[in-house]
Amino acid sequence: PAVTLPATFFSPGTVREHVITLQREPPPFTKYNLTKETVENLKLPSFDVWQWEPNEMLTLLEHMYRDLGLMEEFCINPPTLRNFLVSVQENYRNNPFHNFRHCFCVTQMMYGIIHLCRLQEKLSRKAIGVLITACVCHDLDHPGYNNWYQINARTELAVRYNDASPLENHHCAVGFRVLANPECNIFSSVPEQVYKEIRADIIILILATDMARHSDIVDDFKKKLEVFDYKNNDHLNVLKMILIKACDISNEVRPSKVAEPWVDCLLEEYFNQAETEKQEGLPVAPFMDRDKVTKASAQIGFIKFVLIPLFESISQLFPQAEEVLVVPLRHAREHYEQLKEAEEDMRRLAQSKSLA
Repeated sequence: PAVTLPATFFSPGTVREHVITLQREPPPFTKYNLTKETVENLKLPSFDVWQWEPNEMLTLLEHMYRDLGLMEEFCINPPTLRNFLVSVQENYRNNPFHNFRHCFCVTQMMYGIIHLCRLQEKLSRKAIGVLITACVCHDLDHPGYNNWYQINARTELAVRYNDASPLENHHCAVGFRVLANPECNIFSSVPEQVYKEIRADIIILILATDMARHSDIVDDFKKKLEVFDYKNNDHLNVLKMILIKACDISNEVRPSKVAEPWVDCLLEEYFNQAETEKQEGLPVAPFMDRDKVTKASAQIGFIKFVLIPLFESISQLFPQAEEVLVVPLRHAREHYEQLKEAEEDMRRLAQSKSLA
């Protein structure tokens, strides 16, 4: 089989050209027996995603497919699902933030929202399977440098995709390369037309995670909320896009002890990119510059202007989401506002000492 080189062998925009194959035997899933408590907690947005080792996360992902009836819906052979999940895991790079644990985090949040909002009663099992699988694949082979870098640095990815969502297009392509391996193709038993529909839907969802499209998608969803129709494919598509977008950026919905380490991971990745951009003479976004941003300043605006409006729109359609998804965001905003005040007090104190 082809050998996957460590991420350090690749420049930020490098595309991996080798054929994706299964690099190792799937772990013996049977040795991981999930407790009843774990199974129930897994359904909650408050689930602690930091407790689990990589092979345990594979087991939890497999449980989600089983619990949601996706094994039966797509006639998935259990070894094929395990091969698929292992291959996906191997094709996430070891980035500070955009890594396999983030993939698991996003998928688990989707699983939690499916249960919280009782989406099984509103969406087909095929649609549920598309949502879960799109989450699993949504950041495959992320290089740790965002679209802004790809486009400004004129990387191979940006050239290949003509500056149009280069990363998201790449994530899609890698996901379908994984599925192209017969050992990993969890959709091999579905009719050709159904597979085409699944493929088209997964592409739509992964491309929707490009934050450059955020406002347009949210505005479209808000317009449809007034007369939302579950029988209308356009309405369903924008709902699914909103759900994967929400899950992708949902860390602050979780308890602070789970959420806050993710901020550190993201800032580390941002700072790495900013250093590269400075070295290469490229523009640096202020929110990625370690000299211009703090944890508090990074989060307050994002929570206030992106997360809360997004999740409030979801709670309009699913009122039960208000307490579970929106209220924690308001608490998180208050937490970071207090942290910012403390940071400013420390800075003023330091300035006064320097002038004394």
